[in-house]
Amino acid sequence: MSNPNPASGSPDKEPATAAQAAQAAAGGVDRVATATAPKRPAQEPRPSLGRLFLDNLWAANTVTVTVLAVLLAMLVGAVLIIVSDPDVLATYGYITARPSDALNSSWTVVSEAYANLFKGAIFDPEATGFTAALSPISETLTYTAPLVFTGLSVALAFRGGLFNIGAQGQATIGVILAALAGFLLPLPPVLHLLVAVLAGAAGGALWGFVPGILKARTGAHEVINTIMLNYVALYFLSWIIIQSGVQNPNRADAISRPVDSSAQFPRLLGDNLRVHAGILLAVLATWFVAWLLNRSTFGFELRAVGANPDAARTAGISVPRTYVLMMTIAGLLAGLGGSQMVLGSTANALTPLVVAQIGFDGILVALLGRVKPWGVLLAALLFGALQAGGNRMQGYAGISLELVTVLQALIVIFIAAPALVKAIFQLRAARAARLQTSLAKGW
Repeated sequence: MSNPNPASGSPDKEPATAAQAAQAAAGGVDRVATATAPKRPAQEPRPSLGRLFLDNLWAANTVTVTVLAVLLAMLVGAVLIIVSDPDVLATYGYITARPSDALNSSWTVVSEAYANLFKGAIFDPEATGFTAALSPISETLTYTAPLVFTGLSVALAFRGGLFNIGAQGQATIGVILAALAGFLLPLPPVLHLLVAVLAGAAGGALWGFVPGILKARTGAHEVINTIMLNYVALYFLSWIIIQSGVQNPNRADAISRPVDSSAQFPRLLGDNLRVHAGILLAVLATWFVAWLLNRSTFGFELRAVGANPDAARTAGISVPRTYVLMMTIAGLLAGLGGSQMVLGSTANALTPLVVAQIGFDGILVALLGRVKPWGVLLAALLFGALQAGGNRMQGYAGISLELVTVLQALIVIFIAAPALVKAIFQLRAARAARLQTSLAKGW
């Protein structure tokens, strides 16, 4: 009778050799280890292209945050529209009895306001004829052109580490010299326009050179200098308008002679639509600034100074020279924006309010565009659409034009607080989420 074999687990069979016994014992250890070890999760299938698109669309990237900031601003604007309408507010007095009245009236007033905003800025489906159909986009592009230049002016300086608050004053000097060249110089059509544009650019460049050289030579803060120069430019405009030879002899109020037609930008879609060739110059300026920042040696120096002036100085870059050139180019761009106001179709004469707020709006445009040239162009297009659509919204829906300014301010507030937007919409970075999931699973 054979002895039982504990290794094999069978009382009737023995291992043929010692090697087989060792192998059987090792197998038992492996089975125990396998049973006690944590199970590795099965390999997850590779996500589809659609899932990747949705993950990245909902990721906390710049484009998503910007779009959602605009959406939030419009939602808050809808609340303001409802609150500002007394008839709609009256329906909320008996909302518990008939909630449909409050909801329907709120939807009606908000949808009507934003529908007119769209019709005045992009397209009116009810329009008949070529001129009426293209009038909204024409107005949008007309308002967009000067904002592109002032936005680029602020963005360029910001990339170099300076905050150019003086785009308003630089645009004001630009509009003055452009208008003076436009009605004082008797020149042929094409040459006259070229000289007037260059005069406006030179005026803005001069007004940008002053704070640049003060910053480079004395360390004077550019914010203080540019704000003070804004006032100087404003009062200089008010003074020069009423001077003999500049003031319109047929008017008693503060308005200059009109700019000659030979010094005005040609209109792109006919005489009945205001959009002019200045928008093409704005696109060209955007391309130039993008090339300057990303492809040129000066652009590299500018970005290096903006990132760390001390490190740039150690690397052999002249920080004072960069400051002067940067502010001069920024002023040149703002001056071109100012010249659009009298050489385009917005106005054809100097008045105390001819520049409006394009310099200060340029700060908002630059921030909304993330101080990137092509982003500035798109932000200017949005602001131009809000301005053009706001005019129709006021006339047809009875909504105050100041609400458009509130919308612009809300957009910038949400853009400046991306953490708030991410918290509201529960955004997360797709890559960070995947990494966190991997670490949690022990991969």
